[in-house]
Amino acid sequence: MKMQSLRDGNYYACKQMKQRFESIEQVNNLREIQALRRLHPHPNILTLHEVLSKFAENAKSFFRKENHGRRHPLSEKKIMYYMYQLCKSLDHMHRNGIFHRDVKPENILIKDVLKLGDFGSCRSVYSKQPYTEYISTRWYRAPECLLTDGFYTYKMDLWSAGCVFYEIASLQPLFPGANELDQISKIHDVIGTPAQKTLTKFKQSRAMSFDFPFKKGSGIPLLTTNLSPQCLSLLHAMVAYDPDERITARQALQHPYFQEQRATEKQALASHRRACFPEHPVAAEPLRAGWQMSKEGRKQKQSLKPEEDHPKRQGLAYIMELPKLKLSGVTKLSSYSSPTLQSVLGSGASGKAPVLRPLKCVGANKKVAHVPSSSEGAAPGPLPRPRLNVIFL
Repeated sequence: MKMQSLRDGNYYACKQMKQRFESIEQVNNLREIQALRRLHPHPNILTLHEVLSKFAENAKSFFRKENHGRRHPLSEKKIMYYMYQLCKSLDHMHRNGIFHRDVKPENILIKDVLKLGDFGSCRSVYSKQPYTEYISTRWYRAPECLLTDGFYTYKMDLWSAGCVFYEIASLQPLFPGANELDQISKIHDVIGTPAQKTLTKFKQSRAMSFDFPFKKGSGIPLLTTNLSPQCLSLLHAMVAYDPDERITARQALQHPYFQEQRATEKQALASHRRACFPEHPVAAEPLRAGWQMSKEGRKQKQSLKPEEDHPKRQGLAYIMELPKLKLSGVTKLSSYSSPTLQSVLGSGASGKAPVLRPLKCVGANKKVAHVPSSSEGAAPGPLPRPRLNVIFL
């Protein structure tokens, strides 16, 4: 319902729930509430502003009901504008793991900008099949929803969007079936019977068997003469019978039909960036001059002859010889397996490398016995742990 708030005077879309809830926790656990919060913010999806309890009794104190305006034919430029926004909303939903399952004109609100609403039938893309069979309004229900036991995917939203596409262009429904069998018949009258592989795919998930007589199909009726060939191309891609061959929302946004919308959106984004991040040509000149000076200085340095000639190797670079270090107080290296430790620690009295033993930690209240040195006639004890100095060049 279109309602007007008495507090701020703005118009809002209001949905009255038929189910009764005992607590606010039950409301927050609704799939529709969680989906709206997860998809926020997006310019083409309704924003959840408030959840009112006991709406039936207190409706008069918050809102004033307004009648909907009459439908009127739209130009192809307007149709392109609105369908681009509808595909953007579906792409945002599908990339966030949600598909709507009830896309129809009654759930689309337009006031300068198109917004998709009523997420009461939405479902997670990653939830386990089969889903609910009787879903979506009949005129906008995809063939896989009619011919399988709930084995359908997010591609059903693209079929519904294609039906909406045709309806806003012609003001007439594309497949106005009176019941499910008549709905299938209306689809076959326009598109024709599907290929045998598509029917076999549907039969694998259906308890009952079905066979349809071959029908070529009359094609999508051209009730409006101002639709371009690119418009009809996108419409045929959205209502493809086989869901595996049906276009996705992301692919639809890249269709040539929306080339003008993409260019306009790109230009608006560039203008927004220039407004938020203005350029400073005055400050850029010194930086450019400094960059030129640095480049010239680097060229001069490269042109100078180096003091020492280094042997060059074939390739992009050559290895330079590192300067030799002059270390004092270090024993000359010998042919031990661990030359670094041997040169630093030295050798013991017997000529062998000393064995490093762990130090024992002694408490503060205990006395340490005096260990005589080797000059006093006692056996030589463990050498003190050396201090290693690491120098990074």
